[in-house]
Amino acid sequence: MTTQETARPTAEPIAEVRNDLAHQVRAAWVVTRRELLRFRQDRARMVTMLLQPLLFVFVMGTGLGSIVETGGSTSFPTFLFPGVLATSVLFTAAFAGISLVWDREFGFLREMMVAPISRASIIWGKCLGGAIVATGQSLVLLAIVGTVGIPYDPVLLLQLAGCLFLGSLLLTALGVLLSTRIKTIQAAMPVSQLLIMPMMFLSGALFPVSGLPDWLSVLTRLNPLTYVVQPMRHLVLAHLDLTAAERERLVPVLSWFGWEVPVGVQLLAVAVLTLGLVGLAARTFRTTE
Repeated sequence: MTTQETARPTAEPIAEVRNDLAHQVRAAWVVTRRELLRFRQDRARMVTMLLQPLLFVFVMGTGLGSIVETGGSTSFPTFLFPGVLATSVLFTAAFAGISLVWDREFGFLREMMVAPISRASIIWGKCLGGAIVATGQSLVLLAIVGTVGIPYDPVLLLQLAGCLFLGSLLLTALGVLLSTRIKTIQAAMPVSQLLIMPMMFLSGALFPVSGLPDWLSVLTRLNPLTYVVQPMRHLVLAHLDLTAAERERLVPVLSWFGWEVPVGVQLLAVAVLTLGLVGLAARTFRTTE
């Protein structure tokens, strides 16, 4: 009898923790589902966000292919495709994070704030919703990999999809973090552009990272998007027959103080940074709202 009475108070807090966790997960899913529904209703956004990467690959890639030397028979659009695929999530994911400012201005954020859920659930819901939308939209581009000389390898496509989701989650978390400090949509738009364009151009998505000037090489390595673009390019080029000259020029080699960073470590760094950004956004959200 005494043993049962002693064990009961211990079991009750555990059940409460489980119930609370399930409640927070459901709350995060509700926010995520709202992001998915909002995107499904915005067909113009679907088309415009897909048009830009197609222009990069087929128009800019073909145009620059006549003047850019890859060091072998690999075409420039083939080299360009992984970078464009990685940056295709950039605009969608960043704007998904910035949409928190819209929610604040139109009063929906206040409705979420008065609900009996944690601020972290709201942040995770926004981040997951934005990441799923950005990844799903960019998956359409994987259907055209054969047009640029990349094989339809199921393992490769799954690896690229995983990298896309990780990059989308990182960029959405960064956008949400900015949104916790920005109060008006008029301020959010120029700030997002100021963030997106340097990240795209300094990620090595549009040019090889080998042979860069020292100052540009440092900026490239400080850019978190680089650690999404370069693993994807490494995965794609590993499935092609490259000459020694092509491999030296096109296969990215990132180093930290002389140490060549493996692809797995690059992706792990992205995951750790993403968790840090989400945690910082949740903490900032609690203190500003």
